[in-house]
Parts: sequence; structure tokens; C-alpha cells
Amino acid sequence: MSDLRTLTLGAGCFWCLDAVYQRTTGVTSVISGYTGGHTPHPTYREVCSGTTGHAEALQVTFDPEIVPTDVILGLFFTGHDPTSLNAQGYDVGTQYRSAMFYADAAEKAEFAQAIETAQQHFDRPIVTTLEPLGVFHEAEPIHQDFYTNNRFNGYCRVIIDPKLSSARAAYSEWVS
Repeated sequence: MSDLRTLTLGAGCFWCLDAVYQRTTGVTSVISGYTGGHTPHPTYREVCSGTTGHAEALQVTFDPEIVPTDVILGLFFTGHDPTSLNAQGYDVGTQYRSAMFYADAAEKAEFAQAIETAQQHFDRPIVTTLEPLGVFHEAEPIHQDFYTNNRFNGYCRVIIDPKLSSARAAYSEWVS
């Protein structure tokens, strides 16, 4: 097994991208959580209030020898609208911002290049922020693998199912 990589990404509600990455070949772990804010040990309710500065985000760990990093980043841009500032559909506020949280200068440059590459697929400018990765707070257990555990929930059927279908269509080699 090669060296695994972990990327921290915010794409609106973490349930959506979690559903995609949980079904991606080569992904070994997906953890929903909060980062980019100032409140120590934030809860879901606090983050949803928009007062903590945190974004709903996830950490996706994968084997780049099985699934290339550019596929993981492509799924990030496919799984949400990176041209929408602080909102994804009905989820509105800075906690739903499109953000890539970098661990070091090399990752920041990699993310900047991914944004530049993805821009060709969007008519409007991408507003995804590049932010230094601070402390990542794991979300409460109910938010982990939410889609699998709540497949018939209205949000899952109306919001997540179409995003999962788009990911499967665009990346059928990797997303089941």
C-alpha cells in the first residue's frame, strides 16, 4: 500500500460530499467535521448558528495509487457549486462556504491549481477559499456516513441523490 493522503475540504453540507467519497474506490476514510473557526470544540448547533467561524468540512483519506488526487479534487468540484458564495442551495451562511483547507505550502499550490483547472467548467468565477488547516473537530456520530444511515431521509433523496448521480456519471471508473 502506498502512502495515504488526507485532504480537508468544505463543500456546503458535509453529508453531500461524504456520500460521494464513501462510494469512491481507493478512499479509506471519510470524517465529517468542522474547521476554519475560532470556537474551541464546536457543536453542530453552534456551527449552524454561523457564529463560530467554522465551516462544515470533511477529511477524506485515500490511496493516490488507486484513486488519483485529481479525481478526489474533481469530485469536490462536481459535488457542490463552487461559484456560490457562502451558500449551497438552501444551506446559507459562512458555515457552508466552499473551502479547501491546506496543510502546507505545497498543498496550497496544488489546491490553487485545482481551482484554476476546474474554472474551465464553470461560467461564473469559482469562489472557493484557500484557508490554512487549523484544528479539525470531528462532528457528532449522527453526521458520520449520514447518507448510508438515512438513505430515505428527504434531504438525502432531494439533495444528495442528484449529486451522487452526477459524481457517478462524471467519475464512473471510481464512484460506485
